Amino acid sequence: MSITVLVVDDSALMRRYLRQILEAEPDLRVVTARDGEDALRQIEAHDPDVVTLDINMPVMDGLTCLAHIMTEFPRPVVMVSSLTEKGAVATFEALELGAVDYIPKPGGTVSLNIKEIGPELVAKVRAAARAKVRGKRTRPAVERRPVRRTRPAAAAVGRAELPGVVLIGVSTGGPRTLEEILPRLPGDFPWPVLVAQHMPASFTRVFARRLDSMCSLRVVEVDRPTPLEPGMVLIGRGDADVVVGRRLGRVVALSVPEDPQYLWHPSVDRMVWAALEHFPAERLVGVQLTGMGYDGAEAMAEVRRRGGRTVAESEETAVVFGMPRELIERGGAEVVLPADRIAGQLVAWCTDASRTAVAAG
Repeated sequence: MSITVLVVDDSALMRRYLRQILEAEPDLRVVTARDGEDALRQIEAHDPDVVTLDINMPVMDGLTCLAHIMTEFPRPVVMVSSLTEKGAVATFEALELGAVDYIPKPGGTVSLNIKEIGPELVAKVRAAARAKVRGKRTRPAVERRPVRRTRPAAAAVGRAELPGVVLIGVSTGGPRTLEEILPRLPGDFPWPVLVAQHMPASFTRVFARRLDSMCSLRVVEVDRPTPLEPGMVLIGRGDADVVVGRRLGRVVALSVPEDPQYLWHPSVDRMVWAALEHFPAERLVGVQLTGMGYDGAEAMAEVRRRGGRTVAESEETAVVFGMPRELIERGGAEVVLPADRIAGQLVAWCTDASRTAVAAG
């Protein structure tokens, strides 16, 4: 099946390079636009299946154009974003408006660096063509509560003996899905939450700050050895892997260089395998959310086989059902739930397990 892609960028050179990359694939057809206003005209004329959209453009910028697209011509949009903090902030605004994914814009000499994003661009365009379009978020996923930074009673198990850890793997569509789930966890949630979200380093820092402003739990980026403690969400730093280890007798999250044997980073598989080295499976909960590919599926299936608990996001809410489907097909999903029910399941499982641990102690 042929996929028509509208490439929107104010740089004629960038349009040409992106077009060459995409048209090298036999199933991709490309039309172009030079700014947001031109993009809206091209959408009416060509009805593209996917739009790649630059953020900084004259006449009409990418965010304004995206708002029009999601209101008047809803369809999958992949943002082309600069790897700066300003670019990251704009990208998260775009995802909230309804964009399904983003791809880093190459810096430096475009002709040399554009080839590096080619395979990722093609993969994300094809995934976007199959993705669900949610449209603009008109209100928060949950009613925002005043942020509480209370230390959970479950910490009575002992600082060196965590009751357990929640491990979340997520990729395409992940930021918006995590914003659906994590703010629903209460301030006294008894287990730490470790997240591997496929994302560049300049984005994970901004994303952690964004989530921290939304959640009752404290949210931090793992950019140094960080103790795993109840009441915390730890986001793996981009362009690296996040693993569980020990420092001075304490269990910590570590940011380590990418391991080339894993295809995606931060690697969900590597995070889960490392957690299994330090915790029995019954003290782990694996959560496989939206994303293309299979990262995390086998490691989380092993958690389930060893007696741990796992949940896969259901197809009805997953932007891209690839990662959850892989876990389900391996028989590794104990339950399959829509995004808006996952937090409640985590609260039930982890609260019960912590109460049992406290009583046994």
